[in-house]
Amino acid sequence: MPESSTLGQILREHRESKGLLLRQVAAAMEMDTALLSKFERDERKPNKEQVFAFAKYYNVNADELLLAWLSDKIAGEVQNEDLAKEALKAAGKKVELFKRKKKP
Repeated sequence: MPESSTLGQILREHRESKGLLLRQVAAAMEMDTALLSKFERDERKPNKEQVFAFAKYYNVNADELLLAWLSDKIAGEVQNEDLAKEALKAAGKKVELFKRKKKP
C-alpha cells in the first residue's frame, strides 16, 4: 500500500480484501461497530495496542500499520504549520542523531 495511505484506509482495505463486514471485525475485536467505522474513516485513531491487535487479527506485519498510525499522528500535528515539510526533514535528522547517541 502506498505510504500516503492513512491507517483508516489500510484497515478498510484489509477488511474488504477478506470479505468481512464491519460488524464481524468489530465483534472479533471486541469493539463497537461505530468505533471501527470511525477508525476506517479516520475520524478517530486507535491506540498503539489496538494497532497491534488489528495486525494480529488481519495477520499482517505490524510495522505496516504502525508506520501508518505514527505518520498519521505526526502529519495531523503539523498539517497547519507553514514549515511542516522542513520541520519533518529536521525531525528525521534528529531521530538519526538520537539513535546514534543511544548506541554503546
